[in-house]
Amino acid sequence: MAKKASKQNKSTVKKSSSEKDTTTVTVPLFDPKLLTFDYETSLELPFAKGPERPFVEVSKLTDGDKLNKMREPSNLLEYVLIFSIIIITVIIRLKNLEYPDSVVFDEVHFGKFAAKYITGTYFFDVHPPLSKMLFAFVGYLAGFKGDFLFENIGDFFPETTPYYAMRLFASLCGSITCILMYLTLRSSGVKPVIGLIGTLIFIWENSFVTISRYILLDSPLLLFISFTAYYYKKYQNFSEDSIGSWKYLLLTGVFLGLSLSSKWVGLFTVGWVGVLCLIKLFFMIGDLNTSLVKTTTVASKWGAILLGLPVIIYLLSFQMHFSTLINDSEGASLLSSSYRSELIGNSIPKEIIKNVGYGSVVSIKHVNTNGGYLHSHDLYYTTGSEQQQLTLYPHLDSNNDFLVEKYNETTVPLTQFEPLKNGDKIRLKHINTHKRVHSHDHKPPVSSQADWQLEASGYGFEGFEGDPNDDFIVEIDQKETVAGESRDVVNAIETKFRLRHAMTGCLLFSHPVNLPDNGQQEVTCAHSGIPALTLWYIELNTNPFLSEGEVETISYPKLSYWGKFIETNKKMWSINNGFTESHVYQSDPTTWPVLTRGISYWAKDHRQVYLLGNAVTWWLSSATVAIFAGMVLIQIFKYQLNIPFNMDKDEINSYVQITEFILGWVLHYIPFFLMGRQLFLHHYLPAYYFLIMAFTQLLNLFIVKFFKLGKNKVIIGASLLIVVLGASFQFFETHKNFAYGTPQLKSTCRNNRWMSGWDYSCDILLEDWESYENHTMSTMEPRPEGETVFNSPAKNTPVEVEVEDIYQNSGNKRFIGPDGKEIPEEEALKLIEEQGGKIMKVEDTIVGKGTNAAHDRPLPQQPPHQQQQQPHQPPKVNLEDIKKDTGPKKFLDQHGNEIDPAVAMKMLEEGGKVMDVQKTVIPRN
Repeated sequence: MAKKASKQNKSTVKKSSSEKDTTTVTVPLFDPKLLTFDYETSLELPFAKGPERPFVEVSKLTDGDKLNKMREPSNLLEYVLIFSIIIITVIIRLKNLEYPDSVVFDEVHFGKFAAKYITGTYFFDVHPPLSKMLFAFVGYLAGFKGDFLFENIGDFFPETTPYYAMRLFASLCGSITCILMYLTLRSSGVKPVIGLIGTLIFIWENSFVTISRYILLDSPLLLFISFTAYYYKKYQNFSEDSIGSWKYLLLTGVFLGLSLSSKWVGLFTVGWVGVLCLIKLFFMIGDLNTSLVKTTTVASKWGAILLGLPVIIYLLSFQMHFSTLINDSEGASLLSSSYRSELIGNSIPKEIIKNVGYGSVVSIKHVNTNGGYLHSHDLYYTTGSEQQQLTLYPHLDSNNDFLVEKYNETTVPLTQFEPLKNGDKIRLKHINTHKRVHSHDHKPPVSSQADWQLEASGYGFEGFEGDPNDDFIVEIDQKETVAGESRDVVNAIETKFRLRHAMTGCLLFSHPVNLPDNGQQEVTCAHSGIPALTLWYIELNTNPFLSEGEVETISYPKLSYWGKFIETNKKMWSINNGFTESHVYQSDPTTWPVLTRGISYWAKDHRQVYLLGNAVTWWLSSATVAIFAGMVLIQIFKYQLNIPFNMDKDEINSYVQITEFILGWVLHYIPFFLMGRQLFLHHYLPAYYFLIMAFTQLLNLFIVKFFKLGKNKVIIGASLLIVVLGASFQFFETHKNFAYGTPQLKSTCRNNRWMSGWDYSCDILLEDWESYENHTMSTMEPRPEGETVFNSPAKNTPVEVEVEDIYQNSGNKRFIGPDGKEIPEEEALKLIEEQGGKIMKVEDTIVGKGTNAAHDRPLPQQPPHQQQQQPHQPPKVNLEDIKKDTGPKKFLDQHGNEIDPAVAMKMLEEGGKVMDVQKTVIPRN
């Protein structure tokens, strides 16, 4: 009877017929040994004797599929463990997902992009399209019509926006990632019980909980990276010729492509898999029993699958992107006119007169930046010559029109059409202001430190014939210009040319540097500028001697898929690298392993969302690198001293796996040191994912070693696991409100601040739970007329506001006293209690107490007629409106000095007024 029961409690698994060894592996259906530390998960390394030294027989590393059988769930008890993981994950990831019911952090971008996919409205983003399209698809299935554009952090979701479904998608991605963490750890040889511990500390890692609750790209990206890691680990557990090997290598390639198509961080994952393949290739070359043909075949297979598949998927994602975004919009201004001319509803000129000559009125476009057209207007430089500004402007406008004149006959009337030729010396007269393009020995307004650049300006007046500093020589670029007559005479669109200043020899030049007063791109005259940045071409062209019905016209050529693909990716690269301005929540990569600060995502109704890692797990994972490096050095010293290695199969496997996971951390972390753009803590999360797995493997190494040293040591190991698990969970419990945006007390918040750099605001929270119960939550009810803060025009006198509103704003703020110096919050609050405070202006900035407002700057990239400063009387506003807005703000006094928010808030409590409120949302990712 006992034998019969024993037979019923076992299942028999036969090896694949493709394997030479046809012995059977018997696996218990319910094996309590699964929860012990001696559960078999590794094989002995198959060494063979060589002529000089032993070598590893790579073909025997997995012993057919035996290694895979040891490292995959195979009995009921383990499936119970996995089911428990799923339950815990879903409870933590999906809790209270409908709150906040307003836009959080970069949902302003990715929610908006999803809306534009649904409406087919073109937008530009620096990330590949896949994850954004997935959010759009989920929204579309849930009934989203794209009628809500996620404009500002804190904007309430209307009932027509299925934000819960879109967030649910992100949360499900995060939940699956947790399951994949366990399966990846098991596939890498971690004991099941230790894999469970590692997975649990990942499940309640605060930063991963936070980013998986909102409409952000990080959650699907991490899902694809985790699938990649899992499938590659599965691939490593099969011999090269097996069906399992092909299956999991193909899946690795697919998810590499999905990772790459979500964010360029996927390139680092491709690099990680590539490095692991190279390491294996090294051992295959050293395996004397593996032929060169076999090695070459395997390497070719890796190249085709692990490089070819990701590239195909990446290309297909852009094909879907191009075919979806078909309607013209303001966001399409970054595109070339060739691309934009294919969008529905575009304003790009068609049937342009081809031949350009003297007397032509032209618009001249810069070739290799997104700045747009050569432009001038009745605004003047504040430095240098103080002459009229010459800039680039991205929109069609009459201030882009210039008259082509002969340099020495500007007052002589033309009698017939004369083409503009290569080498001609010309003058360009601005139609609206009658000033000519001009250069001289003055420093440019922004690039004043560049000795190789001179100021380019507009100079002259109506009736003035010009001077030699207005003279420019046309130099047609033979390589960039369309072959044919366009290389001899200037033709619209086809001819690419440079304008060399006749007096100084410099070339008319522009680069992605903007003027501070209007945001338009600087134009200078450069002696040694990058050649590509000195190229121009003519778009619009009219000439009094050419009738449109009788002359040759030209339109932009239709771009192929490859043209769109190359242009889009080039712009993604250049714009991504252009995010160099500082941001209040940016951080340096050197600080990421230490978790010196987080990121404020949202604040409203005395609650906030703040991205913060689980300090216990974070610091233990970071310590893994140093601990393992020390262990490796010890082994190296032993080798140098001829001390024999004393490591069993489990220990060897842990060394190998920790090395591979730390390589994943390095390759997802170090590249950020080479980037000049603004960076944030969430950029570290893919690297951190690998580091948590390395930490779990290190735990596995220590615990197994303790187990083999005796029962007393086992108790130490088990205690270590309990302490790690308990400490990480305790941190999650005390800081989970920052992930969920749920209420917490001000005192609790302050007590839980472990590091001063964790700059979440405890002051916006309430003192006790009764206050929360009595607090009236914000609603979507429209504000009374006169209290609509965030659409107010610029004002010049203060208005009364409520101080409580600013407290809820999560932006960076400082307080400056009447003498212009920064003062502590407490001192500022006392000062405002004694003398009423007033707010003069709110943009990204709120200007503090004083009698004179700072000059109101026009919004960037607006037509000149919209850039004039207009005085206004301030409307009455409720400070509650300002407080509800979670966008970044600064507070300034009347001198433009930044002041602390607490002081500004207190000033407002005593009768503050707001001069101007504007918001600019800056892409952070």
